[in-house]
Amino acid sequence: MMTSRFQMNWVIAQGDAGKLIKEFLKSEEISRTALTDIKFKGGRIQVNGEDVNVRYKLAVGDVLTVVFPVEYPSEGVGGEDIPLKILFEDDYLLVVNKPSGMNTIPSREHPEGSLANALVGYYQRIGLQAAPHIVTRLDRDTSGVVLIAKHRHVHHLFSMMQQGGLVKRTYEAFAGGVISQDFGTVREPIGRKQESIIEREVRSDGQYACTHYRVIARHRLFTYTELKLETGRTHQIRVHMSYIGHPLLGDDLYGGDVSLMNRQALHCKKIQFSHPFSGEEITFTAPLPSDMSEILETDPLL
Repeated sequence: MMTSRFQMNWVIAQGDAGKLIKEFLKSEEISRTALTDIKFKGGRIQVNGEDVNVRYKLAVGDVLTVVFPVEYPSEGVGGEDIPLKILFEDDYLLVVNKPSGMNTIPSREHPEGSLANALVGYYQRIGLQAAPHIVTRLDRDTSGVVLIAKHRHVHHLFSMMQQGGLVKRTYEAFAGGVISQDFGTVREPIGRKQESIIEREVRSDGQYACTHYRVIARHRLFTYTELKLETGRTHQIRVHMSYIGHPLLGDDLYGGDVSLMNRQALHCKKIQFSHPFSGEEITFTAPLPSDMSEILETDPLL
């Protein structure tokens, strides 16, 4: 397991000889905020085992080590002994399968029992001094794959990848009614609904949002659908499917039929990305949860 003080090491090659450390670290995507934290919150920068500052000029063969400050969870996010379905773990990241009914982070209505609380508890049990950095959040009642960074710098790298569309997620959903087209794309801007702090809607002054869908199977009461997002707006799939007249089963906020499910029938099935350190292209999947798979078996195909 990773030690409580996350660190990175480089052996300086010819192409980087003569660079100041601050120039080299910028090229390695170490943010200015991270450098400030390293300087003032207990981190260290060393060359060949000796402490140096960012104005040190690097030479071929130098071993540069950056030790990041110890991280602490936010106040109010206490550790809880909640089981985690871990799909993958290494020194840099975690991938878990989140059940429906679990907040990603604590809220006023649900201050306990969140994925963040579970992560803090898990870190305490394995001796990892870190804060939970959740890269891909899911709504409370959406199940499926969630990506977590084990350090602030790793989260920063993933955020840059997300901005470039390099963290790809695939969802499965049960859209109410029968969608006639086998494939489709919804490109409609999404914004907060007036007089609501939760609900979103398609509105001309909203943020650009794009959802691609593919029909997997048509059932009597719903269409089993695969969805991929170009953008990650709050409630994007739920809003877009409601907008085209096919709100998700169980999604009472956006007009979905609640007779078969009491939560939105939405599951993050797959996530794909390149590992930020090894560069390996990796994919993780989570099967449909039982409440969705049971409905597939009970509602006949058209």
